[in-house]
Parts: sequence; C-alpha cells; structure tokens
Amino acid sequence: MTTAILVTCRTERWRTSLPGVEALGRRAALAAIRGVAGRRLSGELGIVLADDRFVRRLNREYRGQDHPTNVLSFPLDRAATVGDRLLGDVVLALGTLRREARQQRKTLRSHFLHLVVHGVLHLLGFDHDRSRAAKRMETLERRILAGLGVDDPYAEKAVRPAAKARKPR
Repeated sequence: MTTAILVTCRTERWRTSLPGVEALGRRAALAAIRGVAGRRLSGELGIVLADDRFVRRLNREYRGQDHPTNVLSFPLDRAATVGDRLLGDVVLALGTLRREARQQRKTLRSHFLHLVVHGVLHLLGFDHDRSRAAKRMETLERRILAGLGVDDPYAEKAVRPAAKARKPR
C-alpha cells in the first residue's frame, strides 16, 4: 500500500526559508498516516505551501474568517480510515508560520512539521473541538512528532514572547 503526496509550492519563499521543504512535508504526512493507521495508508493527499494572502482568501471563503491562519485542512473522504481514497489537502501559510515560530521560540522546521502532522490528522478525521477529542489529538501529535525528532509543541501552552531585537552598535 502506498500513499501519494503531492507538494505544491505557490511561492518560492518556502524553498528559501526551509530548504528541503517538500521532502520534510512528505515525511511528516507519512508519519501522521502511519501513526494513525499503523501502516501505510493507500491514498492521495496534497500539501500546498502558500503565502498569507492565499490562505487568508481560503479562510475567508470556507470558514468566514477574514485573516490568514497557519494551516487549513480540506478533507475529501471521511468514510474510511484505510484503503484507496483521496484524503484531501493541507494548506500552510508561510508568513503566519514564521511569525508563530518566532513568537514561540521554535524553529520554522519544527513548527512546519507539527502543522503538517496536525493538518493530516484533520484529514483523517481527528478534531480538537471538544476537550476529550483535543486531548486525544494532542497525544497522537506528541507521539508522531517525537518520532520525527520534534519537541512537544504543547509543553508550554502559553505563547512565549519573542526576544526583542537588539539595536546595532
């Protein structure tokens, strides 16, 4: 069984900001699928690497929220968790990810891996709209991310303030 993952870069800034971003995205998506299915899921999914303007437009159109967000998931088939199927698309906003990574004092790489895993879990039917569901999803994310060498993104729930820029001497 194989999973086809198509990564589309809508802006070259992704490639300059995070070298190897396509391979990282595929790796995180496969880890999420394996973390849920326990084996490779046969199906297809897309990862779209976009800018804030594109994600803002999608967020406004599909969620009624007129601002960019870090990740959007568009599941296509929720009927089954294994077998041949179209899973959907995960769309990430570079500017928002950069800002959040800086604010949370994380690397862009680790934040990106986390949000790809998070988005793919949404494609697989996981959600965080209720406390119990959120706890289950966060536990799964922690386990998958640990396998990718990423520290627990929920270790400190409060957003850490970014360091102030130093004035040049």
